[in-house]
Amino acid sequence: MPPKKGNAKQSKGGKSEESGDKGPKEKKVAQQLNEDKARSGGDLGWMTRGSMVGPFQEAAFELPISTVNNPVYTDPPIKTKFGYHIIMVEGKK
Repeated sequence: MPPKKGNAKQSKGGKSEESGDKGPKEKKVAQQLNEDKARSGGDLGWMTRGSMVGPFQEAAFELPISTVNNPVYTDPPIKTKFGYHIIMVEGKK
């Protein structure tokens, strides 16, 4: 659920921002600082062991490589302190 108007949120830049209606400049800055990967297609890029929280890492490294045309997802979604995650692995190095 999005924050109610007037709630403060800590941004990536370390400054507190007030939620609510934003003008074009503020929306652009918010998009640049957004840490929600699902809104940007969900691509996390290449990840290494030790760079992810436990349950996410375990699930990600257990999954086989798959494609968008023939996906293999975590089922059920993985729960971490950051929320729920549906993971698909597109490649391994």
